[in-house]
Amino acid sequence: MSTGTADSAENRPATNDDADPESALATARRQLEHAAVHLDVDPGVIERLKHPTTVHRVAVPLERDDGSVEVFTGYRAQHDDVRGPYKGGLRFHPEVSEEECVGLSMWMTWKCAVMDLPFGGGKGGIVADPKRLSDGERERLTRRFAEELRPFVGPKKDIPAPDMGTDAQTMAWFMDAYSMQEGETIPGVVTGKPPVVGGTEGREEAPGRSVAIVAREAADYYGYDLDGLTVAVQGYGSVGANAARLLDDWGADVVSVSDTGGAVYDPDGLDTHAVPSFAEEPNAVTEFGSDAPGVDLLDDGSDILELDVDVLVPAAVGNVLTADNATDVRADVVVEGANGPTTFAADEILAERGIHVIPDILANAGGVTASYFEWLQDINRRTWTLEQVRTELESEMLSAWDDVRREVEARDVTWRDAAYVVALGRIAEAKSVRGLWP
Repeated sequence: MSTGTADSAENRPATNDDADPESALATARRQLEHAAVHLDVDPGVIERLKHPTTVHRVAVPLERDDGSVEVFTGYRAQHDDVRGPYKGGLRFHPEVSEEECVGLSMWMTWKCAVMDLPFGGGKGGIVADPKRLSDGERERLTRRFAEELRPFVGPKKDIPAPDMGTDAQTMAWFMDAYSMQEGETIPGVVTGKPPVVGGTEGREEAPGRSVAIVAREAADYYGYDLDGLTVAVQGYGSVGANAARLLDDWGADVVSVSDTGGAVYDPDGLDTHAVPSFAEEPNAVTEFGSDAPGVDLLDDGSDILELDVDVLVPAAVGNVLTADNATDVRADVVVEGANGPTTFAADEILAERGIHVIPDILANAGGVTASYFEWLQDINRRTWTLEQVRTELESEMLSAWDDVRREVEARDVTWRDAAYVVALGRIAEAKSVRGLWP
């Protein structure tokens, strides 16, 4: 199952004191207002961006394997399409809600804009636990969901992708169901598919690859030599493992990694290719550490966040850096591999301590960028090689990095504020040029 690495904007932010988790929608609106302070933007544009264009709620009936019928609730929030079709993941999770989908669709709008992709933000899903569904039930649920959303999605309208509880196979089922009803094969209706049915090479590795690229650029910006750069990676899944291995290949010393089973530490640097990722072997990090000479097990997996390293990559889940532990972070640079790993309160503390946080909407945007490449290939009926995808991803990430860096330097703001300034500036300009329909 995917953990939301394609073009997800998953996070569960918290309020200033981290005591009462804040909704994604409330935080997305606050971030919008915070960024608007730095720009001369029409207040009407800001007000429009606080609200989604539309939210679709659908009933999705499913015949279970035992013959019974259960009706699930599905959502698709479409935030803004001023720069292009809506883009964002579909998740199968028990906690999916309309408000969550709206907030996450707003984040996708910002992420696409900061990467200068011709997309707006969308997000959706079904209130369901995929672990309680058989493979046949997941397929039938996906196909019926595709039929319920069919009037609202399409290559020029809204392009879903994998997210929590969904994967490449889910997207293949969705695409097939949509295509059958439309009477022609339309691979561009979704991204994140297997390459054999219109997916792109390099999509799975793309979020981790972009994290590694941004970490490399941040290290260079702050005067660190990549050779010997010490790195700790929390979350050795698709994003974390790909980022760690690429940084290792480039000469960095990845001294610690973790998964849900625990964390390992080697001050001389781990052989990241020998450590199984979560997809390769779930919860195998500590098993590797038990057998490898010179590798220590950390008493608490969360201790990885407090190691004395040059770069910390939180690539597991949201809200791991909080007001409770931000004062204990000893990394010089934090590169967000997961979506929303840093709460609002922690962000302020880290900024006050001079720790630079490179935000998720830039660092892990390789996922949605690779989805853009897949969409281009599908609508043009052309196939790119893995090398082409990697080359184009490198170019797009460096361009976005430079755009954000210029705002950091010109405005003397944090990297997060600079990323939102870039995104909001592009969206506001498009809104202004297109105008408001009477």
